[in-house]
Amino acid sequence: MRILLADDHDMVRETISAYLKSEGGAAVTSTIDLPGALSEIEENGPYDLVLLDYNMPGMQGLAGLGTALKANGGKGVAIISGSAPSRTAQEALDAGAIGFIPKTMGAQSLLNAVRFMSAGEIYVPVELMRKEAEAPAHPLADKLSPREIEVLNGLCRGLSNKEIARELELQEVTIKLHVRTLCRKLEAKNRTQAALTAKEAGLF
Repeated sequence: MRILLADDHDMVRETISAYLKSEGGAAVTSTIDLPGALSEIEENGPYDLVLLDYNMPGMQGLAGLGTALKANGGKGVAIISGSAPSRTAQEALDAGAIGFIPKTMGAQSLLNAVRFMSAGEIYVPVELMRKEAEAPAHPLADKLSPREIEVLNGLCRGLSNKEIARELELQEVTIKLHVRTLCRKLEAKNRTQAALTAKEAGLF
């Protein structure tokens, strides 16, 4: 298996790479952002499987997925994530991803999933899809755009505007505008109350 792993978290990238090499016998190339991944694909691709971190620099949500799919010449591209809402898995599949891998997944399960996807099969953890199927459409989510939900997710994780901006590859002033809109839509006095409202409503 020739695998390209793109993730800006050093420990995650190095741990996954090492395990896929030692236990899976895979040839793993790694990079820290989407531009680096696209460069690797152009020079050495297509890869049997490309794993993209949902929140790394350059991704802009699922926009980067489409770019990578085109670059990898029809071979599989999957999303890995530690924080994206569960519905993002279905959105990723709808956008052409061959799979969705939570970073909380055990090492052996991850290896099995990578082998499965490298063979051209679609993979999403059963429990993730079951959770998504059981969850009714959330009234709060209906009020918000996908980008606002991403920003709200950052607020719920206690991130600053600067950290959210870096994660989503946006300007900090844009995040401030989103936060202001979120507060208005959620009838919250400030970012803390907006996050509390989302958590109490079970949105995250």
